[in-house]
Amino acid sequence: MGLFDLPILGALKTRMKWHAERQVVLAQNVANAETPGFRAKDLKAPDFRRMLEQAPARGVASADAPQRTHAAHMGGLSVSGSFASEESEAFEVTPEGNSVVLEDEMMKIAQNQIDHQMAVTVYARGIAMMKKAVGRSG
Repeated sequence: MGLFDLPILGALKTRMKWHAERQVVLAQNVANAETPGFRAKDLKAPDFRRMLEQAPARGVASADAPQRTHAAHMGGLSVSGSFASEESEAFEVTPEGNSVVLEDEMMKIAQNQIDHQMAVTVYARGIAMMKKAVGRSG
């Protein structure tokens, strides 16, 4: 296990990838706002709680992975990059069958961008902290 292969950094990478893929899906919704019959989509958020519960069963708890020494501690974390798409719940539907509400999509895009930037910032600070810990200036 390399210095930068920590489970928390892997989780942050997965989170950033999820936000990047979600941005594409939301942009497609905006692009198809006038397409008859188009149904708005969104990405289903990964179930991080289930990932945490299943991590030891997948063999993540090896000698070099974080170990649980108390029942209240979190175990190791292994994340995958597969994200499921689902139709957004439509409150409004046009007579043509289109369920895209531009105001809602723009708010989702703005919030997604903020969340992605937060994950990038935490990831960058984690890397900088690791570099400082091993004596490299970052």
